[in-house]
Amino acid sequence: MVTSLRRWFARNARDLPWRRTRDPYAIWVSEIMLQQTQVKTVIPYWERWMRRLPTIATVAQASSEELHKLWEGLGYYSRVRNLQKAAKRIIELHGGRFPQDFDQVLDLPGIGRYTAGAICSIAFNQPTPILDGNVIRVLTRLEGIGGDPRAKATNTRLWLLAERLVRRSAEAPARSQGKFAGRGDGVSGKSGGACSQFNQALMELGALICTPKQPRCPLCPLEAQCAAHRQGRTRELPALARPAAVTRRRFVAIVARRGARFLVRQRPAGAVNGHLWEFPNVELSATEGDPRRAAGTLLGCSTAVLRPFCRIKHSITRYRISLEAYRIVGDNRFRPSAPRGRWLTPKQLSRLPFTAAHRKILERLLTGA
Repeated sequence: MVTSLRRWFARNARDLPWRRTRDPYAIWVSEIMLQQTQVKTVIPYWERWMRRLPTIATVAQASSEELHKLWEGLGYYSRVRNLQKAAKRIIELHGGRFPQDFDQVLDLPGIGRYTAGAICSIAFNQPTPILDGNVIRVLTRLEGIGGDPRAKATNTRLWLLAERLVRRSAEAPARSQGKFAGRGDGVSGKSGGACSQFNQALMELGALICTPKQPRCPLCPLEAQCAAHRQGRTRELPALARPAAVTRRRFVAIVARRGARFLVRQRPAGAVNGHLWEFPNVELSATEGDPRRAAGTLLGCSTAVLRPFCRIKHSITRYRISLEAYRIVGDNRFRPSAPRGRWLTPKQLSRLPFTAAHRKILERLLTGA
């Protein structure tokens, strides 16, 4: 099974930029970005990040504004803040060199068991197991494992299986990685090493072949060994718990102008999307009738001067968000109850990191749409 999977990976692995290096810093950044985010989305972000912040030291020294701007659009912004915290700890405790010990990697902010295992296996060729969504899907189908894979007993079983397999891969010699052979930097061998190859192959199989809804079983190198395929259970496995019910939320925002400047505010550090910028806004209650009334109350202005600007639809995990934006025309003098913020020019606004929904308002504002 190990040999078949690595042979398949050598022929079919995608040419991803972080696969051209064994640099643990570059691999770490890719793994953090890939959490909750698709590969095609991550590639340009990773490439831009590595150009701007090529070393651990540059991350540790970067300003909050620069970090959030580089991360703008990826979401889950605690990831980038933890990345900087970890960079500072690496400098403080490890002299700026990324640690190779699994427990030391696991101790870094923002790094859990999966991420530590991925970094140690891919960068350092250590037999450390990994268990992300793709690997869970492959292993539950391969072994016919029922039960919610996030439940304690099933999850423990999957971790033990992943560990047994990667240790078995360490006993076999590394194979040439096909189109990636010779691109490594020597940290774990030019082909990436047996453990590196195997764990990446597991993830790649889940991403390309053993997909959630329509697995491409005839193309799978493990088809003959797959219990779910033999038993006709590929649609049943993994037996994930039902996702949380969708919650709908409504917001209203104000685009206020004073000469060539617009009013924006920064979200507080401890809030959702902390440190990011937005236009003044307020959430509407389920019974709120006229959103302009809430908008007028927000800035202390008459609803008569409010004109519809745009409506943004946005999704975050289980939330379906509707954001209605209004522009103030004519008199823009607000009462003292108006929210605090900063009046900035379009050029200044374009350099700031905005929340995803408010970035869409800004884009329409800048393009005159």
